[in-house]
Amino acid sequence: MATKSTELYRDPRIEKAKQLLKEAMLDHSSKLTEVKPANPELKDEYQQLLKSFGENRGGALFYNYLGSGIGNGPLVELADGSVKYDFITGIGVHYFGHNHTGLMSALVDSALANTTMHGHLQQNVDSAKLVDLIVSQAVKNGAKLKHCLLASSGAMACENALKMAFQKRYPAHRVLAFERCFMGRTLALAQITDKAAYREGLPQTLAVDYIPFYNPEDHAGSIKNTVAVLKSHIKHRPKEYAAMCMELIQGEAGSFPGHTEFFKAIIDVCKENNITVMVDEVQTFMRTEELYAFQYFKLDKEVDIVTIGKNSQVCATLFGEDHKPRPGLISQTFTSSTAAISAGYYIINEVLEKEYLGKNGKINHFHQYFKAKLEQLTKKYPDKIKGPYGIGAMVGMTLFNGDADKSKAFTMKLFDNGVMSFIAGSAPTRVRFLMPIGAIKEKHIDDVCVILEKTLNEMN
Repeated sequence: MATKSTELYRDPRIEKAKQLLKEAMLDHSSKLTEVKPANPELKDEYQQLLKSFGENRGGALFYNYLGSGIGNGPLVELADGSVKYDFITGIGVHYFGHNHTGLMSALVDSALANTTMHGHLQQNVDSAKLVDLIVSQAVKNGAKLKHCLLASSGAMACENALKMAFQKRYPAHRVLAFERCFMGRTLALAQITDKAAYREGLPQTLAVDYIPFYNPEDHAGSIKNTVAVLKSHIKHRPKEYAAMCMELIQGEAGSFPGHTEFFKAIIDVCKENNITVMVDEVQTFMRTEELYAFQYFKLDKEVDIVTIGKNSQVCATLFGEDHKPRPGLISQTFTSSTAAISAGYYIINEVLEKEYLGKNGKINHFHQYFKAKLEQLTKKYPDKIKGPYGIGAMVGMTLFNGDADKSKAFTMKLFDNGVMSFIAGSAPTRVRFLMPIGAIKEKHIDDVCVILEKTLNEMN
């Protein structure tokens, strides 16, 4: 016998309502077909809204961006009536761009649910379905990640991972991380993130030591050097390290990918010294040819703990039986919203079922297409642009020899011209893109590259 909930979702009135909503949404969103400037009549109201919002939050926004609430795939409308290409996607959250009909349908289902937020004490069946999907895909190549705890943010997923590692490796109390890494901005994660500005005025909560990241220009030397630094740390502080925190692709540093042989050499040393291998995939999940970046780098049997987020909408910590936390260590009032859980379940299934993954999948196709277009610009303007760099939906380029001020000025001018990007890293600073893979077409990349070239020329 079906539950009352099942009867509700099967009610023909719900399907009819969804169809009407889709038609109404498409009638309006389909009118957004190209980049356009702001409506002069909305300028004063928009500027006042930006000013008020900035004052209320205690600081101005990076971009003068307040969305109106409507878009069309990779295009998004701002509250001033302008339309821009969203090629940063909320720093990697809007996988399907804007106003995707399938995602809207999933969100309507979540709106019908009896609760807004899920937590560890009370969770609907939606959470169970999502966790089963995440775990089943994680273990398919022999990974031991058979457990998954949902979290309200990537930072909380990483905090939970650290707690598991410290409990497992007690009394070890230090962690290792890559130079130029980003992990978050909580009290603990700010200590790991290799950027001093994020720790200014904060008390030290963790002891962290760094090792160099992979250098593709010196493959063998890079491995040898990093392993030597790692062994030196361990020699000087034996049995003090609980975890090695690893980004497999350094997104915030400017889309720097590592290498399988490099990672395995590090992991071998960690295993020999009882150091937990913790992989942070809050940004890389669903951005490579494989669902997980650790699968792309063939590290399935090497990883102990993995964190995911952003594209999954709900964040999570995956771990094996040997790192299972004891009762009381981990809990959250809110794991996430019903809407985020429904959206995450829909997005992951779409990626698995609609040929996004693999060498011939959409992710690699659009990476190669965008890469080729940027390479054309590199050849045309070798004194201004180098690259591109990155893997899959993560693409970066170095402008003006990595000058931070010029790179930021470029992103601002690019924004004014109709394309949203972001800066990352230092020495060099890079301009980076996180493509809305579920929404773009080749034409969109063509349009973006035309605007990129226009902006490069205007920088003169």
